[in-house]
Amino acid sequence: MSRALGDGGMPLLAQLGLDFERYGEGWVEATWVPTESACNPVGTVHGGVYAVVHDAAMNFATSSALERGEHGATISIAYQTIRAARAGDRLAVRAEVVRLTRRIAYLESRIRGPEGEAVSTATGTFSLRRREP
Repeated sequence: MSRALGDGGMPLLAQLGLDFERYGEGWVEATWVPTESACNPVGTVHGGVYAVVHDAAMNFATSSALERGEHGATISIAYQTIRAARAGDRLAVRAEVVRLTRRIAYLESRIRGPEGEAVSTATGTFSLRRREP
């Protein structure tokens, strides 16, 4: 898992300004400084980019809760944008597993601004591919 720190192994995430810094069993934290590539022509982060960031963070959190060789895949994500962010804003991202079953993981993800204010929240459901006992 440690080799996935930084851009999580996905160059797109680095291009958007996402940097995974810490993780533990069932959670991950990142710093996100949105780049111009993450923004729409008005200068704010494009709504769909929040979905990409939430999905990546929740996927990483899912992987951190599983055994080596086991994987999760996104089934669904629902997210809300609470306030706009702009290129250069320093945002904190945290995703964590809320419930883990044999076949499904339920997660929450939050993006917060520099003062801790909510920028975007999400919930996700992931299908799990586990090794047979």
